[in-house]
Amino acid sequence: MTANATHTVSATAKPVITLAGVSKSFGATKVLTEINLDVRPGEVLVLIGASGSGKSTVLRIMAGLETADTGEVWVNEVPLHDARRAREIRGHVGMVFQQFNLFPHKTALGNVTLALIKARKMSPADARKRAMEALERVGLAERAEHYPSQLSGGQQQRVAIARALAVEPRIMFFDEATSALDPELVGEVTEVMRGLARDGMTMVVVTHEMGFARKTADRVVFMDKGVIAEQGEPEKIFVTPQNERTKQFLHRVLDH
Repeated sequence: MTANATHTVSATAKPVITLAGVSKSFGATKVLTEINLDVRPGEVLVLIGASGSGKSTVLRIMAGLETADTGEVWVNEVPLHDARRAREIRGHVGMVFQQFNLFPHKTALGNVTLALIKARKMSPADARKRAMEALERVGLAERAEHYPSQLSGGQQQRVAIARALAVEPRIMFFDEATSALDPELVGEVTEVMRGLARDGMTMVVVTHEMGFARKTADRVVFMDKGVIAEQGEPEKIFVTPQNERTKQFLHRVLDH
């Protein structure tokens, strides 16, 4: 499998994420049915689909935030379907949500160092060095001493990305990371995400940003009513979709 002109993904490499026969219900509502999906090292997998199609649930199961009812989930060789071992995934993955979830009373630097000191037991000096490197990576080193209220929404989300990067994850998950932003701020966040893709970070992204999906993804997965309706390289999905629901969805969102 070749990537989007910025990096290469090996088709023979062992998957770092595998979902096999994964189903999930919330009460009487079935949200996922028999999902089978692999993600390769360095791959940028983008999940698209209408609200309620199940894409965020797939992401949350991969990240260990939800548990599948049936099926197997492997992430970095950790069987998340085994409750006794699921916690081993912590530290392997970084998660960026729609909401920034920053502590308002801490600076950008303080928000990034907190987990390093509390969870990783790093010294304040080492945590500060690691945090500054992460802030530099997202283009915010000069804002390190600013509080969230002094930052734009895009800058706050970039701090949230820096916080996730600081623990040096092998996989990054993004769940609608730009949907809470004003349109003019979306680009600065997606540019950071593109930079991570160029660096070879394995990424799973749920997004409504079709431009990002088309330009940055190695593979696009279209979900509909809890199943994978279609998947493939971005140009195939966007230019010559085979599934009628994919065609309808893209016609609606791209015309909009």
